[in-house]
Amino acid sequence: MENISFEDFKKLDIRVGKILSAEKVEGSSKLLKLEVDFTEEKRQIVAGISQFYEIDSLINKEAVFAFNLEPKSLKGIESQGMILAASSENGPVLLIPDKEVPPGSNVK
Repeated sequence: MENISFEDFKKLDIRVGKILSAEKVEGSSKLLKLEVDFTEEKRQIVAGISQFYEIDSLINKEAVFAFNLEPKSLKGIESQGMILAASSENGPVLLIPDKEVPPGSNVK
């Protein structure tokens, strides 16, 4: 991986969001459509985590999201950000705060 400058890093808007709802995306075995609360707004995020997380376990969970990515269409559904996860041999592991913080809190 190439190193980036601190100025480039500051361009990333990483925030904590609270997952309000989750549903499987029709026609996909991997994708979930999440409704995420960031306090000042709610966003729709599409994530390829359905094989690793039960929908019920995601509701009201706080997680870390890349907030300022350009929207992208996945299976015809607009995703307005990206949930962040660590890679492991058993699949993705969501990054979650170890204490509750207000939705929309910035990650620095």
